[in-house]
Amino acid sequence: MSFRPTFFTGLVLVVALCVPAGPAQSQALPSLASISVSYSAQKTKVQPAGELKAQIDALDRDIADATRLGRTGELRRLYAKGLTLLSGQAWTADLDFARSLVLRTDRLIVDPASPWSVRLEQIYQASIALEQPLVARIAVRRPSGPATRGMPAQDPIIVKDFGTRSGVPRDLRESPLHLTLDLADLDDGRYQLVVEVLEGARSLGSVVRPFDVYAGLDATVARLHRAAAAAPEALRASILFPVDRTTFVNRGDIALAAFNPAVEFPSAEAVATAAAAGTNVFDGRTGDFKRHYRLESAGEIMPYRLYVPTTYSSAVRYPLVMALHGLGGDEDSLFTAFGGQLQALAERHGFIVAAPFGYRADGWFGWDGYINRDDPDARRRVERSEDDVMQVMAQVTRQYSVDDQRIFLMGHSMGAIGTWHLAAKFPDVWAGLGPIAGIGDPATIDRMRHIPQFVVHGDADATVAVGYSRVMVARMQALGMSVTYIEVPGGDHINIAVPNLPAMFEFFGRQRCTASGAHACR
Repeated sequence: MSFRPTFFTGLVLVVALCVPAGPAQSQALPSLASISVSYSAQKTKVQPAGELKAQIDALDRDIADATRLGRTGELRRLYAKGLTLLSGQAWTADLDFARSLVLRTDRLIVDPASPWSVRLEQIYQASIALEQPLVARIAVRRPSGPATRGMPAQDPIIVKDFGTRSGVPRDLRESPLHLTLDLADLDDGRYQLVVEVLEGARSLGSVVRPFDVYAGLDATVARLHRAAAAAPEALRASILFPVDRTTFVNRGDIALAAFNPAVEFPSAEAVATAAAAGTNVFDGRTGDFKRHYRLESAGEIMPYRLYVPTTYSSAVRYPLVMALHGLGGDEDSLFTAFGGQLQALAERHGFIVAAPFGYRADGWFGWDGYINRDDPDARRRVERSEDDVMQVMAQVTRQYSVDDQRIFLMGHSMGAIGTWHLAAKFPDVWAGLGPIAGIGDPATIDRMRHIPQFVVHGDADATVAVGYSRVMVARMQALGMSVTYIEVPGGDHINIAVPNLPAMFEFFGRQRCTASGAHACR
């Protein structure tokens, strides 16, 4: 029997289909895996009882049937209903209709010199009975600003009102509503397209699609292609990364939130300009920065974030920490969510830290315990996620002076799951592990029994139950392994990480690889 836990989620909790206090809204489609994780985590948190439990049990049976039959649109409806019920609200016909709405487009990163084509569609047939003609109200707004000290969060600001469109089809699966929008007067930046559907004067809900405006995009892409063709091979991935990432964001393979054109395009142009002058911007660079390479198994350029101590010298061999983010995160997550702790600790201890993207935000770093193993796309996603981690490690060890006896692996939540998976898969690489709030398979521990571990979990973690770490640690202790276990009384899924990072780095500082064999520790 394969080991398949019942729930978990990541550093960034992906609540994909929450119910707002105001009119219902539907966001750009997240992955079904992320929605499923959010739904499972919410069930664990709420612990439904009585009538609610009966409703959720019936819903779970419907989810199982829809999964078996491959009815993805129906799965999205069922998960939305489940999350609504678990939030204490009623699932209504209006909400059913609102959740069916989606905005589709071939471009999410838009050059405003050309009109933007968008379609209003439905992902499933809603149960609502529509009596009157439908109207769509269309606008572009700036996203809401975050709350700051002493100031509440800023409401979204409408920057362009396209008015209303009558004659909206009642069945938007069969007959989508096509929109052609002129964005020429918008400045560069991130916006939201909002389409509200009304039956007469009654609002049935809104659908929101984030997008970016980047003036001169097409010319910039052409310029970067020319620059990459003339640049040294080692710099081409960094020059072409924003071009490549734009393609995958526009296709919907990567979330727009994982890409910032206003940062990445100028960064690539700086690399290209320096290359044209005969300079490699990465030579001798230290501190906190990003690099890129081509992941051949995916045919895609991947980013990774690095911290190189300011005292770095190629004459010294440095420990390397590979840091894996949680579900929904990216290569930046642990650098930013930990408040700069990773960078500060790397500098203090003289460690290089590398954080891969992991191919996709829900790649699981190779672990297949939560995917549909009969789905070839899901299998490819986790395989490429694993490959990305190992390729980034190979890139860093080629580019920098790394001590191959002191390569460490750590992660939080999904990253901790990936840590235990990769330790078992490649046991002769790692000198130490640091899983925080993770899940592992005790049956794999024999393969990593020589690897010292620093395990952290909170006993009040409502997202990943502490029992998952307890059973792993108990098996390690039974085998006489070197393990330091920190169980934080009252600790939740998030607040246990940062306070225990200093001790983890001190632990890593005491370790060296003890694996044996021809290829042990590289």
